Amino acid sequence: MQRLTTLAAVAALALGAGGCASSSGALSAVNNPSLSSVHQPIVQRTDFVLDLATGGGGGVPESELDRLDAWLASIDVRYGDRISIDEPRGYPMPRARADVARVAAGYGLLLSDDAPLLNGVVPPGSIRVIATRATASVPGCPQWDEDQIVPTVNTSPNYGCATNSNLAAMIANPEDLIHGQDGTTTGSATTAGRAIRTYRERQPSGRQGLPATSTTGNNQ
Repeated sequence: MQRLTTLAAVAALALGAGGCASSSGALSAVNNPSLSSVHQPIVQRTDFVLDLATGGGGGVPESELDRLDAWLASIDVRYGDRISIDEPRGYPMPRARADVARVAAGYGLLLSDDAPLLNGVVPPGSIRVIATRATASVPGCPQWDEDQIVPTVNTSPNYGCATNSNLAAMIANPEDLIHGQDGTTTGSATTAGRAIRTYRERQPSGRQGLPATSTTGNNQ
């Protein structure tokens, strides 16, 4: 009995060492001794650019706004897209931003505070509208076929496909999969203590007594 126990311990030690050795290589469908999924969401971003001419008062003429509306419809702008404006360097145009925001509001979108860095300089007398669209997908999922049978214990290449594919399909902003959202560096003590103050000041419902009810009906 002692010999069998010793052999079992040696076999378990060898299996553990084999798992550690296989993890030294690159993570692949045939070399995955961990519980990490081989297939991860891939985020792709596309920037659509349109330059609009501005008028003498700093706003955007109606003809250019009509061109903007037609352009947004042609690229099928939709929920999840981000609309931003790149202004000429040193020439802020609040009226032009308001005009573009009014057209974007017709599609249920708000203007972003910052614009992505693109090649080229916005010429004076114009404004650049950028529509950013990010998509997330998990290539190669589902994967039901095994490449080959290996002597080590590996996680199935299809492991995690359902979870990661659903996450890529449901996330509102696919770019959150890359860098997430930046939190605020300061907090409001009033907002943080609101729930505690409400809990302390609200009277318990049991102190109000039971409502008066009558069992007699109003029979005519």
